[in-house]
Amino acid sequence: MVRLSLLFILLLVVLNVSCRPPPQPPVEAAGAAAPGTNQQFFQVKGVIKELGPDGKTVVVRHEEIPDYMPAMTMPFAAREPAELAALRAGDTVSFRLTVTDKDSWIDQIRKLAPAPVPDSPSRPPVRIVRDVEPLQIGDPLPEYHFTNELGHPVSTAQFKGQALAITFIFTRCPLPNFCPLMSNNFGDAQKRLLAMPGAPTNWHLLTISFDPEFDTPVILKAYAQRFGADPQHWNFLTGELIDVTAISEQFGQMFWREEGALSHNLRTAVVDAAGRVQKIFEGNKWTSAALVAELVKAAAKPNSSGP
Repeated sequence: MVRLSLLFILLLVVLNVSCRPPPQPPVEAAGAAAPGTNQQFFQVKGVIKELGPDGKTVVVRHEEIPDYMPAMTMPFAAREPAELAALRAGDTVSFRLTVTDKDSWIDQIRKLAPAPVPDSPSRPPVRIVRDVEPLQIGDPLPEYHFTNELGHPVSTAQFKGQALAITFIFTRCPLPNFCPLMSNNFGDAQKRLLAMPGAPTNWHLLTISFDPEFDTPVILKAYAQRFGADPQHWNFLTGELIDVTAISEQFGQMFWREEGALSHNLRTAVVDAAGRVQKIFEGNKWTSAALVAELVKAAAKPNSSGP
């Protein structure tokens, strides 16, 4: 009788365990880092503006991401491209944004009922710029005047005779594979050139902010220190918006404000020692090694006093 009672109790325990629902994964708090990693997670809502031809990227005008990023129109890489297959421009979506030290991606993409993000009134964007022509390979770099992170005046003409790399950022851009990647790549190129045996010495890096209202010399100096910029070889520039817009547009770098948020693409250019455009990198897929190779080649171009 005792043995039967024990068997009955054991059977109840087994049934109780087997009928419990499987444990659920913990809900990730917005911005919380996954245990043991540098990953941060954010829940985001927005409207699809464009689906990339590669089937992997999507441009989204998203709401503010509290404590991380203002409302903005940005391209995102989908971790699982199949999640984009049924989506179209104009769809309202939610997704999880994962950010690491050097990368970001989205997943858990879901189509929502339309229009939680209202469209802005239909009116042309404010554009403060003089008419400029796009620069092509071989064209001379025009002279522009800016102020660097030390508060000193800088002219692009003063770098004639040096290989020059130019990129564009704004310091409040948080995604690691956008503006911070441009600065990380420049920092790595600086290290490579300074450590390279027989490397040229006539080279310089310029990072131009397209948010001059916020990115004052004081802000840029702190940002430059964050990336280990040596002011003898790498400067961060601010200036009049009309000049920043002009040089940006000449290289195909576009930035615009939408509902108060700053959106942009990415361009990085190399100008040779003769003062002529040698290379324009589009997007963020170029590497510091490729930039160094272009700068070494650019530094060897003979200086010329011609136009």
